[in-house]
Amino acid sequence: MTRRKFEVLVERALRRLPRRFKEKLVNVAVVVEDWPDPKTLADLGLAPPDTLLGLYRGIDLTQRDASYANVLPDTVTIYQGPMEEEAGDDPAAMAELVRETVMHELGHYFGLDDDTMHRIEEG
Repeated sequence: MTRRKFEVLVERALRRLPRRFKEKLVNVAVVVEDWPDPKTLADLGLAPPDTLLGLYRGIDLTQRDASYANVLPDTVTIYQGPMEEEAGDDPAAMAELVRETVMHELGHYFGLDDDTMHRIEEG
């Protein structure tokens, strides 16, 4: 899949966020990269064949207070390569995987930890 087509899937996932969440997205950038770098994987305790579909870096909303100002944006990184490996050539599977990953990483922005996110995702 071309980078532009992948970015369109990410943009679509962001547009489809419920308004009450979109309105709260402040000082956060969503970027696409090919693969997580080895240092990032090592920092997270991951080694092949484990990989990463997305990553949130920043100060989540629950940690921000009146002193939060003049800081670089938080970053949600979505990794195209691992998603292509997981979804294969299935466009619907890719779109759903992107949507789920964007939602998961933004959940961290809102202050939810991995355990909470997994419980929510499992329904």
